[in-house]
Amino acid sequence: MYLTEDSLSLVLRLLSIWVGALAIAYLTACLYLLLRQQYFIFKPPTIIRTTPSAFNLEYQDVWLPISTVSGQISHIHGWWVPATTSEAPVWLFLHGNGSTIGDEVKRPFWFHQLGYSCFMIDYRGYGRSQGKFPTESSVYADIEAAWKYLTQQRQIPSERIFVYGHSLGGALAIELALKHPDMGGLSVEGSFTTMRSMVDHLYRQFGIFPVELLLHQRFDSLNKVRRRSQPQASLSMPVLFIHGTSDRLIPAHMSESLFEAASEPKKLLLVPEAGHHNVGELGGEQYFQAIQWVVQQSQARHPERSLTTKK
Repeated sequence: MYLTEDSLSLVLRLLSIWVGALAIAYLTACLYLLLRQQYFIFKPPTIIRTTPSAFNLEYQDVWLPISTVSGQISHIHGWWVPATTSEAPVWLFLHGNGSTIGDEVKRPFWFHQLGYSCFMIDYRGYGRSQGKFPTESSVYADIEAAWKYLTQQRQIPSERIFVYGHSLGGALAIELALKHPDMGGLSVEGSFTTMRSMVDHLYRQFGIFPVELLLHQRFDSLNKVRRRSQPQASLSMPVLFIHGTSDRLIPAHMSESLFEAASEPKKLLLVPEAGHHNVGELGGEQYFQAIQWVVQQSQARHPERSLTTKK
């Protein structure tokens, strides 16, 4: 059977329409990923399920003003949970992408048991914090506000402040440490190397798109950790990396990569059979000793610093 000239012309027109429709659909999907990618990254709950009082902890509600691009003021919400001594080290805790501080009240309890104070915040859009849907730049501004609250309003020396980040919070903790290398120490639990690597891990279907060109919420922790070797951007504090070996959300090899890229003093704790949210429970005494290691390393490297810890 032979195609007539009219039939061939019709086939070519239909083919061009089909290719054009595919091209439009592809470009539309690219535009959607470019403009809405933060909705794949951030999953902000707005309900606070519990407070530190569940662990019989005394705490204070804190509201920090944040200036928006439009010049308006939003407020982020946090909890200050003091230790029994005013000179105790302070841990700034930064939660993950799908949690609020109400989901993480075990953290200030653990820190309190070790003799440390704790400050934790919800980023804009999370919990009781005000503001629009979060972005990489907005959460960086939020954690900077938390740092200023501790160092300026509470006048806590930066070397007495330690930062602990879980999951996405680990990427935020690394960013904060890069800006404030004079902090006491850093702990990163269950976090990733880069957002690009997480796209490959969780969203393999996006491989048909030019992800490298479209991705602007990058959270490039691996590159930031590697910069430790550069004097102009040195992170000179002790660093602890923690990960559960059975974590299905973020594979443990990412913490191993971060650990390998970091410079001394550093420590890696892999907790057998632990997932993404139960490292402390399954890690037990080894987990708590690792947290104390960060503080002890800071004290050993700077004997002039007065750090009160529970023995």
